Amino acid sequence: MTRIARWTALAAAAALLVGGCSGGSSGDDGKNGDETSRSSPSAGTSGAAAPLPSSLTSQKLDWGRCKATADSPAPGSDWQCATLKVPLDWSKPDGETIGLAMIRAKARGDKRIGSLLFNFGGPGGSGVDFMPSYAPTVSLLRERYDLVSWDPRGVAASEGVRCRGDKEIQAAESVDATPDTPAEEQAYFEDATDFGKGCEKDAGKLLAHVSTTDTARDMDLMRQVLGDTKMHYFGISYGTELGGVYAHLFPKRVGRLILDAVVDPGADTVGHAENQARGFQRALNDYLKSTGQDPEQGTRKIADLLKRIDADPLPTSSGRRLTQTLAVTGIVLPLYSKASWPTLTSALASAEDGDGSELLALADGYNERDASGHYGTTTHSQRVISCLDDSQRPTLAETKKRLPEFDRISPVFGAFLGWDTAGWCHDWPVAGQHDTPAVSAPGAAPVLVVGNTGDPATPYEGARRMADELGKGVGVVLTWKGEGHGAYGSGSDCVDSTVDAYLLNGTVPKDGKICS
Repeated sequence: MTRIARWTALAAAAALLVGGCSGGSSGDDGKNGDETSRSSPSAGTSGAAAPLPSSLTSQKLDWGRCKATADSPAPGSDWQCATLKVPLDWSKPDGETIGLAMIRAKARGDKRIGSLLFNFGGPGGSGVDFMPSYAPTVSLLRERYDLVSWDPRGVAASEGVRCRGDKEIQAAESVDATPDTPAEEQAYFEDATDFGKGCEKDAGKLLAHVSTTDTARDMDLMRQVLGDTKMHYFGISYGTELGGVYAHLFPKRVGRLILDAVVDPGADTVGHAENQARGFQRALNDYLKSTGQDPEQGTRKIADLLKRIDADPLPTSSGRRLTQTLAVTGIVLPLYSKASWPTLTSALASAEDGDGSELLALADGYNERDASGHYGTTTHSQRVISCLDDSQRPTLAETKKRLPEFDRISPVFGAFLGWDTAGWCHDWPVAGQHDTPAVSAPGAAPVLVVGNTGDPATPYEGARRMADELGKGVGVVLTWKGEGHGAYGSGSDCVDSTVDAYLLNGTVPKDGKICS
């Protein structure tokens, strides 16, 4: 399904897509878990972890040359790949296992600290595919760390889920994500049900074991097998939620954790959608100001354009039509990076002139559609993970009641995000685990939480909320007064030097430090 909501995408990958369109052994006793989650898992999901067998904790990773895949070329010789065995069901660690694809580049310097794990967001993003392209951004960190990433369970090379084929995905582009009639509402929810059935058919019993908690437990086994006493981690976007859940489960094993572009851990399904409506509208306002437009008038102009496209989709050079849903997706993508704002200006101007080609190209970039019509599966994995995490299932009546507030927050993005609260996990085959994730981590080492005041997908307020929920003396906030999704590597020497000092030297900045 080509949903445009759940816009918690890969922080740096979004900018790349726009460009394409225009130390020591573990001292643990082998028991996996310091605490239990505050939320009881739903039936069919993984519960508290039992002691791990040595077949898992003592496994040796067979690092070798990485191979090319259908969706990604092989990286250079600096990179090695391996497969980690983890339990399918963490409550049954002696049972069936699955393999997680991993990638690493070994530290260059002679003062190695350990491994630094990266999760780039989604959920559903492939760390194996993206880590090599992100490595230049963190090249200084490689002096003291092995750079390590992986495909989480249910993602890409780690039992990745594909819920429908390319032709079905393209056909679903005609489904109106903001239905205006009973017939459109019926088509919208039927498509959601069909997507969930496709996920269930493809994933089978894995569907109940792809939660963020499952992945956090995978991370701790990964830490043990890599030979690290502490977890050093760099989480971006959804990766911040994963990092917070890890810290909650294993506070005594927290080493140096960076959380950048922070998901608000206190927001439920509706709250998350409202946050994103505010965040993207805020970014759109800043974009409009940069072009000399009044934000209110500019927003109304774009909203009017979208209404016209809803009634009469625009032609494109590809022969496909630009629907309202695809148009909004095309507008969303360049808001992830200020450097991409000129691309948005050009695309909107072309659409006003009746040509939807540029907005369609941007939407295809976000939806991972290549020139041959093949779609990536990030959004498939994103959905199976988030629908197992989230227990809320807003009804049609509840959603309609909230739509005016969504429209008030953002006339451009509000309706899409409001409807998405009802459609995203509609008729889902597996119950969700919790309203909000548990991230409190009393006794953990300081965690550096980085917030960007102009972040569209994970609004700045989430950084303070994450720090507060991690606990006093644990969450330390670093603020960047900037634009785009994420702060590190986005052009602020102040942010980069503060993060580098924390990771390389253990220097914790004063809580509340501001970079402008």
